[in-house]
Amino acid sequence: QDALDPALEGVDLQVTGVVSSMPQWHSDGVRFGFQVEQAQRIADQQSVQLPRQLSIGWYSSNYDGEPRALPDIKAGERWQLPLRLKRPHGLVNPGGFDAELWLWEQGVHATGHVRESAAVGSLKRLQSTWQFPIEQWRQHMRTSIVQTLKDPRFSGQTAALLLGDQAAISQRDWDVFRITGIAHLMSISGLHITLWAWVARWLIQRLWCYSDLWGRSWCLWVPAPHAAQWGGLLLATLYAVFSGWGVPSQRTVAMLATVCVLHYQALRWPLHT
Repeated sequence: QDALDPALEGVDLQVTGVVSSMPQWHSDGVRFGFQVEQAQRIADQQSVQLPRQLSIGWYSSNYDGEPRALPDIKAGERWQLPLRLKRPHGLVNPGGFDAELWLWEQGVHATGHVRESAAVGSLKRLQSTWQFPIEQWRQHMRTSIVQTLKDPRFSGQTAALLLGDQAAISQRDWDVFRITGIAHLMSISGLHITLWAWVARWLIQRLWCYSDLWGRSWCLWVPAPHAAQWGGLLLATLYAVFSGWGVPSQRTVAMLATVCVLHYQALRWPLHT
């Protein structure tokens, strides 16, 4: 129901919306999620209905190959952009990456690019908003990493390990990771989240057991093992959300929650009747 109307493919549109994801910079420009608020055809100023979520590319060179500077786009900003859209398409090679399915899983039912031309509508940043605070926080952390680690190679790898942002890792490094069998470690996986949950659980239990140093013991309200268990799950969930809430993260949080419920109910798996 949210698919792009075929009649709107390749049509110049004036779209107002909010940047809904941390922009991913590439050698040829930037790509970001864009949540639509309103849209109209530029030719006749007629309002049109678009998919709620778009994936937009903004290229650093025009059709003549001339380079151009791109603005510093930030998550949560409201923009008015002239766009051309199309329904998601991708390669269908057997065993290859299914880009169309991946976009569908992300709730993206149209992709497009910014049209910078005097013949199309206006392009301007309208305002900063408080929408998508997690994406804004992630982008702020990525900026801090880039400013701290001057070498783009290491700043990109650090951002991938901490934030799940893999865009800055070069193809050469990806080849090395695949050959050595550690490519799966360069994204936020179940291993990262489970390790963080274990560390958080250990710290919370220690803090809970020594709470009588600051007054009345917290163990009188909640036993230390229960507080550590649910506190670790909560912090692991927050980290999974902060790192992008990918499918591996969701699966890991679901399994950690299952283990917590089993422990809390003093049950063992598999259950026996």
